[in-house]
This record gives sequence, structure tokens and C-alpha cells, in this order.
Amino acid sequence: MSILVILEQHDGRWNRISWETLAAGQELGQSLGMPVVAALAGARLGDLSAEAASKEVDKIWAVEHELLKDYTADGYTAAYEALIRRIKPAIVLFPHSYRVRDFAPKLATRFSQTLVSDVVEIRVEAASPRFVRQLFQGRLKTEVSVGGDGPSFVSLQAGAWRADRVQTGAAPAGIETFAPALDPSQIRQKPETPFREAARAVDLTAADIIVAVGRGIKEKENIPMAEELAKALGAELAASRPICDAGWLPMERQVGSSGQTVAPKMYLAVGISGVIQHLVGIKGSKTIVAINKDANAPIFEVADYGIVGDLFQVVPALVEEIKKTKG
Repeated sequence: MSILVILEQHDGRWNRISWETLAAGQELGQSLGMPVVAALAGARLGDLSAEAASKEVDKIWAVEHELLKDYTADGYTAAYEALIRRIKPAIVLFPHSYRVRDFAPKLATRFSQTLVSDVVEIRVEAASPRFVRQLFQGRLKTEVSVGGDGPSFVSLQAGAWRADRVQTGAAPAGIETFAPALDPSQIRQKPETPFREAARAVDLTAADIIVAVGRGIKEKENIPMAEELAKALGAELAASRPICDAGWLPMERQVGSSGQTVAPKMYLAVGISGVIQHLVGIKGSKTIVAINKDANAPIFEVADYGIVGDLFQVVPALVEEIKKTKG
């Protein structure tokens, strides 16, 4: 029995969430003592397969067919069904992407199973995995155990695992090409333009450092102070929902359950109290630093470092010290 990690690529480019999913698969494989294999689908996957093979996995399955060149739910479902029936994994992990939301529930149904979607944590008890999902915008958590004879199908929330924790193999993994028996009559859909979110001037999910502002900034005219801190740190500027709702910063810079889910190396929260909807969006951050005058603010419960003080005094002082270190 093995863990199968589904990697996602678009026109020869990786979806970053794929590496987060692989990191989770490696972690789970170590906990359960199971080998980890990975698969990707498409046509002419040579370069991508070779890159994936550099990671710590037992094997890469390159699921190749001309009918998989353009994504369709019918094609991907049929192709991955054939692969899963061949290798019989115990668990199938997916990145929780728009594409996966489209075809994975259908794939799970082929095995009389249900997709456990948007998982944020995996706990192992008595050699049995329990998949943790959030409900009501993160106010509640539930643990799901999967029964039945088929494999467990699980999609993982973006930002819940860190892509930079993917382990690299000492030697390249073996690559095996799998050519599913697909017929054009099975593909009832015509390939469409891939779903795209509204165009963003900034992708916060790619930022290593983020400075985010909340209600504590008080008014729009104080935003430049946070911008100066972000510039000094080489960071992206972000905000909690109230700031974006007020129009002080564009919606594309919102972090939280209704904004972007981020996983930077450092997340600096300035004047953010830390309501659950915001914390949902930053849980993957490696280090969280909080500045807030309220010592009882919920943000301090998750912060690695906290400064209790007036941000209008703390932020300028930080900027000055950072500039000194840069000479």
C-alpha cells in the first residue's frame, strides 16, 4: 500500500500547491511507514517528470495521452481511475485547486468513496490518519476518518503545508510512463479556457515576507507608515478585511478566509486583532510577528513574537533600526 500524490501542471508549468501537497504526502508517509509515489497528467511530460523525480518519492507516474493535453474532467477522471486501479494506493492526496474541485469528487465516486476536501491538518492515531477540516470559516474543526474498501481521497488546502519543506531525494526517483486507454468518445466536454481568478497586481502567496495592517492603523492616511515598513523589509503589503472593505487597500491584498491564504517565511501583523477569519489565512506562515496595543488580542495566541505597544511608535522605530542595519 502506498500514498499517491497528484501533482498539477498547467501548460508545462507547476501549480505551486503541488509541492505543498507533496510535502504533506512525505510527512504522512513517514508517520504511517508507507511509500510515497506521485503522478502528473498531460502530454509530453518529460521535463516535468524529471523535475518531480528529483524529490524524495519512490516513483513518478507520468500519465500521458494526447487527450490529456488540454484539461477536461472526463479525461482526468478516466486517466487517474485507470492508474489508481493499477497501483492500488491506500490514500490519494490532491492540491485543493479549482481543477481538483472539478474532477476529484467524480473520481472518488468511481471507487464508492467521498472526497474529503480542503483539509488543513492530518493527525495519525493508532496508525490511522484523521483528516482535519474547518467549518464555519474556521470557527470549528472536525476530524474525518475514511472507511470503505477503496482508497481515501483527500484534497489539501493551499497554505496548510509549506512547499519549501519538500524533501529532495538522494538520487532521482524512477519514472514510469502510464498510457491510459482513452477514447475520444469518453471525453464529452470540449476543453475550455482555464478558470482564472480576477487579475491581481500582486500574488501574496508567492511573498516571502508580508506586512499586514488592520483596524489599528485607524485611517487611510496612516497606510504609508506600513508601506515604509514593508519597503524596508522587502515585503509585500497586505491587510485584514476591514481595511480592504473600506477601500484603503485593494481587495487583492486581503488576507483571510475571504481573501488570500498565505504561507510566507515571516508575517508581520500591524494593528490586527486576529479574528478567526484572518487567522485561517495565515496559519501556514513560518514566523508570525504581531504588534498590537491590546495584550489580550487573539493574534498573540498564534504569534511567535509579539510587541505590546502603540504601533505609531513601534513601526517608525522598527523602520529606523532596519535602515541602520542596511547601512
